[in-house]
Amino acid sequence: YPWGYDSDNGPDQWHKNYPFAKGRHQSPIEINNKEVHYDSSLLPWFASYDPGAAKTILNNGKTCRVVFDDSFDRSVLRGGPLPGVYRLRQLHFHWGSSDDHGSEHVVNGVRYAGELHLLHWNPKYSNYLDAKRRTDGIAVLAIFLQVGETPKPEMKRILEEINAIKTKGKNAPFPNFDPSILFPKSHDYWTYHGSVTTPPCEECVTWIILREPIIVSSDQMAKLRSLSKNAENEPNHPLVDNWRPTQPRYFRMVSASF
Repeated sequence: YPWGYDSDNGPDQWHKNYPFAKGRHQSPIEINNKEVHYDSSLLPWFASYDPGAAKTILNNGKTCRVVFDDSFDRSVLRGGPLPGVYRLRQLHFHWGSSDDHGSEHVVNGVRYAGELHLLHWNPKYSNYLDAKRRTDGIAVLAIFLQVGETPKPEMKRILEEINAIKTKGKNAPFPNFDPSILFPKSHDYWTYHGSVTTPPCEECVTWIILREPIIVSSDQMAKLRSLSKNAENEPNHPLVDNWRPTQPRYFRMVSASF
C-alpha cells in the first residue's frame, strides 16, 4: 500500500494498512530525563565499518539513503545493549521543512532539525526481511542533527551527491564512504525497544540514540530540502517533513549509559 507523510497517506493513516503501527512498542518516542534510568551494566558500543561496503546513494521519494553491501559481516555494530554483531545495511535521514523541527525522537521537549539513522540487522537470521520479523532483529543507531554556525565537513560527501539524485527513483554510485566519520565525540546513549518508524512499522528495533547531536549548518539542511519527492516527469514537490510523530511509550523502560 502506498504511504507517505501527507495528510491523506501520512502517519495517522498508516495503521489502516499496517496494523503494527498501532502496537505498544512503536517508535519514535519522547525521551524525558525524569523517566530514564541509568543502567550501569550497559556496555560501550563499537562500530567497525569498511568504507568499501558503501555502494549507492538514492532518493526513494521518502528520504535520502546510502546503501551498503551487507552480504557478510564487513561493516558491523556491536556492544552496547546488543546481544551480538549487527550488519550495517543502510543509512538515511529524517528532516523538517525548517530548522526548528525534523527529528523523530524528541529529547526533553526538544525536536532537532534532523535525525540520521544507521540501520543494522542481526545476521543470526537468514536475511534482512527475516530479521525484521524478530524482536532482536534490527539495531538502529540514531544521531540528532542540530543547526549551528558551522557546517559539518563530514556531511559534504553525501550532500555533494544531492544534485545527482534530485528526483524520486534516482540513484548514483557512492563508493568508499565510512559513516563513522559522522559520529559525535561522545558515545553516551539512550536505549529502548521499539519499531521501524516507517511502514510496516515492525517492532523489531533495539534503538541506540546518541545523546550528543552533530552540528550542521542551515545551508546543509537546506540542501536536503532541495530533494523532490516526485519523479522527474512529475511536478516538483520538495521532500520535507519526512518524520513520524512520537508514539506512546506505554510501559517501556528507556535506559541510559550515562
